[in-house]
Amino acid sequence: MNDNRRMTSHPQSPWLPRLAAFALAALATASAVYWGLKWPGQQITGAGTPLAVPEQPAIDALVLARALGGGLVSVAAQAAPVASIAASRLTLVGVVANSKQAGVALISVDGKPARPYRVGATVEEGLVLQSVGPRKAALAATANGPPSMTIELPLLNKK
Repeated sequence: MNDNRRMTSHPQSPWLPRLAAFALAALATASAVYWGLKWPGQQITGAGTPLAVPEQPAIDALVLARALGGGLVSVAAQAAPVASIAASRLTLVGVVANSKQAGVALISVDGKPARPYRVGATVEEGLVLQSVGPRKAALAATANGPPSMTIELPLLNKK
């Protein structure tokens, strides 16, 4: 049988390659945007060893006063330098308080990132967050004792 029929082929739709190219380009663009946004803010964690910071020795006010020629020093005078040293190490970053002076204070110790402390929590050895108020936090040696120091939020710079 002599079959001289031409085989007719249906040309493929031109939209299939176009859609495939578009999908591939969209995927490549999305990947580039994702990695582009992630790259500048990337922080390396756990690299290297942490530096050892020597601990500052505690200052004994009584011994210092005697060494400088002073007489007897009262207990209140001994506690004042310790409180001022602790106050210089603490920075109040934020406060969430209610009318009952209960709440949370964001406190930075020694320039480290601020951490939230609830009223009654120990901020560091010998200091407990006793109460919070508008723009301030009171710290004491115990939760029920008299406040030994108050730290306040820095004033806002208005331009």
